[in-house]
Amino acid sequence: MAVAPFLFLFCFGGQSYMKQSFLTEEALKAVKDLLPETAEGDLASVCSWPDEIKHRYNWRWTSELHYVDTPDFRCNYDYCRDCHDSSGVKDRCVTGAIYNYTEQLVMGYNTSNSVKYNLTEALMFLSHYIGDVHQPLHVSFTSDEGGNTITVRWYKRKTNLHHVWDTDIIESAMKTFYDKDIDVMILAIEKNITDTWSNDISSWANCTSGQEVCPDPWASESIKCSCNYAYRNATPGSTLGDDYFLSRLPIVEMRLAQAGVRLAATLNRIFDPLYSIPQKLAYIGNNQATSHTV
Repeated sequence: MAVAPFLFLFCFGGQSYMKQSFLTEEALKAVKDLLPETAEGDLASVCSWPDEIKHRYNWRWTSELHYVDTPDFRCNYDYCRDCHDSSGVKDRCVTGAIYNYTEQLVMGYNTSNSVKYNLTEALMFLSHYIGDVHQPLHVSFTSDEGGNTITVRWYKRKTNLHHVWDTDIIESAMKTFYDKDIDVMILAIEKNITDTWSNDISSWANCTSGQEVCPDPWASESIKCSCNYAYRNATPGSTLGDDYFLSRLPIVEMRLAQAGVRLAATLNRIFDPLYSIPQKLAYIGNNQATSHTV
C-alpha cells in the first residue's frame, strides 16, 4: 500500500501545530480535494477556523462543541452522562462533534448517498476537535469551566489555568528549549514519535471498537491528565513556575503527538478502505519517513 509522507496539521489550544505523520495517498488526495481553494492544499491554514467563527452569531451553536464538562472531582468521563450542552441537549460536546463530523465524511465522501453535507466544513471541524479533545482541560470540571475561572500566575504574569495548558507551557518550552522556533519543537516531538514512543504508535492509532474514530478513550485520558497534572498544585491565586512547567511539559508534548497520530489514522480509516495501522514510524530526516503496516 502506498503511503505518502505528509507534514500533518492538528490544533491544540487554538493554535496550529504540524507534525510528521502519514496519510495514504488516497487519504492525502481526499484531504486536498476537500480543502477550500484559499487553503492551497494546506490544512494548517484553516486549522484555527472553528475557533475564529465560534463567537459569530451564525456559528455560536458550535461554541460548546470544543469541550466536554465532567462532574467535579470525579476524574472520569462518561459519554451518556457528560456529552450534552448547557441546555441538556445530548451529543453536543467535543466527543459528540467528533463522531458527527466523522460520520458526515464517511457517508458523504465518494458515495452516492442522498444526504448532502458540507464536507469541507466537516474536515476542518474534525481536525480541530481531535486536537481539542487531547488538551486535558477541554475535558475537565464543570464548575471552573475547564480551568478558565482558575486565576493563577504563570511565573510573573497573571493568567488562567486553561490558558496555561492552551498556550503558556508550549510558548515557554519554545523559548527555553527550542530557540523560539516551533519547527524545532515539532522536529523534537517527531523524533520522540519515531524513537521513544515508537512502540506505542499502534495502540495510539487503533480504535478497538472497529470504528473510524474513537474519541471516548481519548477524552478519558484527558480528564485523568487534568486531575493528575493540570489541577494538581494549581489552586486559585497560586504561582506556577519551573516545578510545574518542567513536570507538565512531557505530558503536553505527548498529547500533541497522540493528537497528530490519531488524526492521521482517523483520516486514513475514513478515506482509504485498504488502510492498516502503522506499527512503527521510522524517521529518516528532511521530512522523509517510512512506515510499516500490518
